[in-house]
Amino acid sequence: MELIRPYWNVPDRIGSLCTTRDGGVSGGGYAGLNLGLHTGDREEDVLANRRLLQNAAGVVRVVYVRQIHETGVADADGIADGATVEADAVFTRTPGTAVAIMTADCLPVLLADADATVAAAAHAGWRGLCRGVLENTVDALGVEPSVLRAYLGPCIGPSSFEVGPEVIEAFLQADGNCACCFAPGKSGDRYLADLPRLARMRLRRAGIPDGSIFGGVFDTYAMPDLFYSYRREKICGRMASLVWIRRQN
Repeated sequence: MELIRPYWNVPDRIGSLCTTRDGGVSGGGYAGLNLGLHTGDREEDVLANRRLLQNAAGVVRVVYVRQIHETGVADADGIADGATVEADAVFTRTPGTAVAIMTADCLPVLLADADATVAAAAHAGWRGLCRGVLENTVDALGVEPSVLRAYLGPCIGPSSFEVGPEVIEAFLQADGNCACCFAPGKSGDRYLADLPRLARMRLRRAGIPDGSIFGGVFDTYAMPDLFYSYRREKICGRMASLVWIRRQN
């Protein structure tokens, strides 16, 4: 099982990882470590993959939410095991509980504070990012944004993510300074969007210093051997990005 261990200058008590498609028991178009129950894969295989991931992380439990490309933020400490909660971000203050976001091109963003009192994961597809999912997540954590660290996980990269004019128009309406995050696409009405750069701008605007924002270097679309990509494959699995507060001995 090949896992990405983020470097993002957080305390030792913060654990984090991003999965790849390597490992796991899923087959066919989902081959590897598919963690998405909603993909059409065999449920027993996905649950087996989730157990493998939990064991690799060494946590008491992993809390997943049902992501809907909106801006809701859930408190994992109030979610019972097996419960389904709709949200696009989730946080915890309980050591040993990992919070997870699943992606296959959208941007996963991990957050934790310098004192290791809270950890969060947010799902930043372009719609949620534009509507404020990252700002909502920062607000929900109850700490000064200046003490937060952020890690941008694997997502579709700026040379791969071609979008229509409605996307750039939506972002420009929300923030007229973000035109720098778009480049001309293959035709006159298409643009290449830089999700990590857009997220950095939003996180900085939310109060997180630029020097406390890390990652954003893996392109899921351009690396088929390592990552699932919905845009590339349509029928595919999902990776997960997790963060947790480690239990003390």
